[in-house]
Amino acid sequence: MNKKHIVVVGLGGVGGYFGFKINQANETSGKYTVSFVARGETYKKVKENGLTLISPEHFNSQTHPDAVQENISDIQNPDLVLICVKEYDLENVCKQLIPVISKDTILLPMMNGADIYDRIRKIIPEHTVLPTCIYVASHIKERGTVEHKGKTGKMIVGRDPEHFSAPVEWITDLLSESKIDFDFKDNSLTDIWTKFIFIASFGLVTAKHNSSIGAVCTDEQQRNEAAEIMKEIKKIADKKEIYLQEDIVDKTFEKASTFPFETPTSLQLDIHSGKQENELELFAGAVLKYGAELGTETPFTQKIYTEIKEK
Repeated sequence: MNKKHIVVVGLGGVGGYFGFKINQANETSGKYTVSFVARGETYKKVKENGLTLISPEHFNSQTHPDAVQENISDIQNPDLVLICVKEYDLENVCKQLIPVISKDTILLPMMNGADIYDRIRKIIPEHTVLPTCIYVASHIKERGTVEHKGKTGKMIVGRDPEHFSAPVEWITDLLSESKIDFDFKDNSLTDIWTKFIFIASFGLVTAKHNSSIGAVCTDEQQRNEAAEIMKEIKKIADKKEIYLQEDIVDKTFEKASTFPFETPTSLQLDIHSGKQENELELFAGAVLKYGAELGTETPFTQKIYTEIKEK
């Protein structure tokens, strides 16, 4: 019987952390074939030395995949593709995947955002895509080395609303065998949007003011701006029949207040370091697009989006 082929595309903080765990478990079991796709310097380093993870869970360890490819076009017969790229690379990666996936290939996007599932569907309409949200504090320390801090990384994975009964039990087995902390749900969209309402509102307001999560919780103007963005996202979720708690705004501020006061957001760091590619479209762009499609007014998100664009 052919072993199932698992492909991890992108070895940044997320792909490196979860890809490491999958491959390390498989080095012992040999149950699957695991391939990594990485670019440039990362490709060279991982091909030569394997992937290194520095983590309180593992201390400092290495894992060597069955294959490392530099191009998606070199992948053959994948059964599962973990898409772990930056969200602004998503469309490009999906287009490259079309020629290499078979009709049974399952796609597991490992990125946080309310519109990820819909964006993949536009390009790859027929396949099973499992909507997922990720919780992990990990980053690239240097090419081929990922550093993880804090709590064990966690995934919340849901069935594909369009292919609800697709056979995915083997994927939950794989995650369990890889000692990955995950919840598998019939519907993961509530979790995805609950996370999105937090990261989008705080990302946008901290980016506008070059402030911190604590400042958004305590400064009256910033708190009000974040709350208004949250309300606009909640209206969109309601129209899409995605259930969010009625008191989601209060709950989101409660969650934010558990972070150290000075905690930055990735969008704020990217905007203020002048990085051209950032999450502005992932956060504000998605809200504005859904608002337009659904006939929901989004003036607060629009205003902050415009102000950040003008920086």
